[in-house]
Amino acid sequence: MSGVQLLTVSTDEGEQRLDRWLKRRFPQVTQGQVEKMCRTGQLRVDGGRVKASTRVEPGQEVRVPPLPDSDAPKPDRAVQIPDADVKMIQDAVIYRDDHIIVLNKPPGLPSQGGSGQGARHVDGLAEALKFGRAEKPALVHRLDKDTSGVLLLARAPRIARALGEAFRHRNTRKIYWAAVAGVPHPKMGTIRYGLVKAPGRGRGGEGEKMICIHPSKIDETEGAKRATTDYAVLEALGTRTAWMALVPITGRTHQLRAHMAELGHPIVGDGKYGGSGQENPGDGWGAQLGGEISRKLHLHARQITITHPITKREMTFVAPLPDHMKRTWKTLGWNEADVPADPFVEEE
Repeated sequence: MSGVQLLTVSTDEGEQRLDRWLKRRFPQVTQGQVEKMCRTGQLRVDGGRVKASTRVEPGQEVRVPPLPDSDAPKPDRAVQIPDADVKMIQDAVIYRDDHIIVLNKPPGLPSQGGSGQGARHVDGLAEALKFGRAEKPALVHRLDKDTSGVLLLARAPRIARALGEAFRHRNTRKIYWAAVAGVPHPKMGTIRYGLVKAPGRGRGGEGEKMICIHPSKIDETEGAKRATTDYAVLEALGTRTAWMALVPITGRTHQLRAHMAELGHPIVGDGKYGGSGQENPGDGWGAQLGGEISRKLHLHARQITITHPITKREMTFVAPLPDHMKRTWKTLGWNEADVPADPFVEEE
C-alpha cells in the first residue's frame, strides 16, 4: 500500500474533472474507488471534501490517500513494455540528470492514459526511464497527443512539486513552432480570447473542443477562462502559409490551436480546429497546404526554459522537429538556423 501523497495540479493538468485527473496519474484506480475516496473524505482538494466530478484548477493541492493493495499487480503488468517501445522512449531523451528527464515527445504518443490508450503513453512508458531508480519519473506537464516536442519529467516527488510550482507561477517559458494556413497580420502580437469548453461526443468527454470568447464577454460567460498567447511570424511563403513562434502565457487546453484558428490561421493538419474557411481536401483533416505536405498536426514544443530545482541554474532545452515537420520545412525552403531562438526577446 502506498502512503499519502500531496500532489500539485500543474498548469497543463488543470480544468478537468478530478476523477479523470486522478485516473490519468494512477491508471490502476477504478471509478468506484475514486467515488468511495471522495465519499469518505479521503480524497481532498486544498484540504476540502470534493466529488468525483469536481474540476481541479492549476496550483491546487490534491491529497491522495494510500492506494489499496489489490491494485498493486496492475502497475507490475505495465512494466512489460515491448522492446521497440523501450527503444523509442529512451531515444526520445534529450537530457537527464539525477533530478529531471527531458524528452522530445513523438507526435501521436499521448502524455497520459485514457480513452483506451492502454499503457502506450509517456506516463506508462516512463517505466523504461527509471535508469536505475526504484520509481519511474513523473510528468510535470503535458502535451496533446498529436503535439510533439519538449516534455519534462521529475525523478522524485519533491522535484515534481518544485517544478509544478514553477509552472503554476509561470516561472518557465515555452516556445512552440507551428505552420499555419495564411499569414497573420500584424506579424507579431498577442491573442487574448478567453476559452470555454464545448461538450464532446465521446462517452468520457473525448472530442471536447474549446470555443473562443471575446475578452469583453469572458466575465459573463459561464465556465470561460482567460487565455493569452504571444505570436510572431518567423517566415512566410507568400500569403499561403507562415512559420510561427507561439508562447502560451496561460496554459489552457488546446489554447494555441484554438487561438490560431480564431485569427483565421489554423495550424496545418489540425482536424479539430481547421475550419471550413481553409482548403480542406480530406474530411476532418483541417487546414491543408496540399501536395506532399503531411496531414499530421504541425505543432511542436520547440523549447522550454526552466530554473533547475536543485542547481538553480537557468536551463533551456531545445527539441528537433519531428520528421513530418522537417519534410514540410524542406519543401517550403525554411531553415531552422535562420530564425532567432526567442524572437520576442530580440524584438525588445
